[in-house]
Amino acid sequence: MNIPFHLAIGVSDLEKARQFYGNILNAKEGRSSHLWVDFNFFGHQLTCHLIKAQITSALNSNPVDNRDVPIPHFGVTLSAQEFDKIENRLREQGISFFIEPQIRFKNKTGEQKTMFFKDPFEHFIEIKSYTKKQEY
Repeated sequence: MNIPFHLAIGVSDLEKARQFYGNILNAKEGRSSHLWVDFNFFGHQLTCHLIKAQITSALNSNPVDNRDVPIPHFGVTLSAQEFDKIENRLREQGISFFIEPQIRFKNKTGEQKTMFFKDPFEHFIEIKSYTKKQEY
């Protein structure tokens, strides 16, 4: 059973959030107010709340398959076609990758394409696609 998650994050500018999540990641906007906006983030609810505090990405990481994976991060698992579409859209928009698109766990259980990038508010996002049957 696929149950959507809800994630609320802080942003310093709702219009920048609309540009990034709505236009670049193609997330459909839902309800909103002058203090927050909901997005359909690949079938899940992402709420961007306007906050006044300075957002920083004090980098913590854990080694995963010889790469330093940023903590915290959030993301989704997509089909190979959707992964490629997002990768191409990010490249077209000049978004820098924190970890370039690559194959992780090659020839092992859980082999996957993965990429990491940041939104304009310093939140790390991972998009992945399993190369075989989905394995967690």
